[in-house]
Amino acid sequence: MKITRLSLWHVPLTSHTAYYMADGKTCDTVESVVIALETDTGLTGWGEVCPIPHYLPAYTRGVAPALTELAPVILGGDPLGAEALMARADAWLPGHAFAKSALDIALWDITGKTANLPLYSLLGGRQSEDLPLYHSITCVAPDEMARVARDAQASGITQFQAKLGASGDWQTDVERLAKVREAVGPGPLVYGDWNCGATTLWATRVGRAAADLDVMLEQPCATLAECAQVRAATGLPMKLDELVHDTPTLLQAHGLGTMDAAALKLSKFGGLSALRRARDLCLHLGAKMCVECTWGSDIVTAAALHLGAATPPARLLNVCDLSGYVSPRVAPGAPVRNNGRIAPPDGPGLGIAPDLDLLGQPDLILD
Repeated sequence: MKITRLSLWHVPLTSHTAYYMADGKTCDTVESVVIALETDTGLTGWGEVCPIPHYLPAYTRGVAPALTELAPVILGGDPLGAEALMARADAWLPGHAFAKSALDIALWDITGKTANLPLYSLLGGRQSEDLPLYHSITCVAPDEMARVARDAQASGITQFQAKLGASGDWQTDVERLAKVREAVGPGPLVYGDWNCGATTLWATRVGRAAADLDVMLEQPCATLAECAQVRAATGLPMKLDELVHDTPTLLQAHGLGTMDAAALKLSKFGGLSALRRARDLCLHLGAKMCVECTWGSDIVTAAALHLGAATPPARLLNVCDLSGYVSPRVAPGAPVRNNGRIAPPDGPGLGIAPDLDLLGQPDLILD
């Protein structure tokens, strides 16, 4: 089997509500990149990557040039066994993990379709029928965040990520955590996420003031050393996100004792091949995992759900239905949340079918 064509689309995804984060970061309408790999057997594999502003060393309009540079590796390449072609891609063009993520997902989709198996069967076997979701709450007024939490809880959600830092003062962050905790009651998981936007002083003051609320902190500071300092000063468990993106950073975070949980995101690591290796390392290190991607629609959501379903449930913190936060939906009929949980697709490969009419004409064709 050979890859004969790569097509690429830029698809604007609009959030159902604007997401405000620390340091002025926002996520409202963001452009996603969808790719299709066609083969000489008639099979097509789909991939997607959606970098958001100010999050990764990545940008949407960098995907097409990177894949164009990789055309000699992609076109005519064997898509079966994604890791072999991805190794050649890494040798040809080091770095650019975000662009390679879409490519790797599409290769896995073709492999699953060839085997006539859903991807979770190839990623370790299905260990869960459905998976726990968290709900991300934009950083706005504390009372409004509490209302969003109550609404999400009424839909079955039991894990709540409260964005922090947008107002620029630590006292309001304490109030945000307190109001969300009061809204959902004792028991559900509540964690506050600064997306690297807090100083150690700020995050420590928040953590100490919220110590009796049973909360977790997520990615307060811009370095692992600072996050470890906050973890030690507050005694609160911590989830890491932006700063863990490959084997060395996972090992460093574990060595610092600051990785109670880790966000494993397709675009950070470079696709399913690399994320599966990260999943296995986290199993060895003892960290709980959130398996997801940075942003996106049905393609990246499906890819993450397959890996989540193949992960031991005791070690899976949660997943995210990214496609449920945005419109339009790229693949009608793709999974949706149900009572706070979501199941992976059951069809071969990713198990979803993008809407070609919605995508329209490709912005790039390589053949």
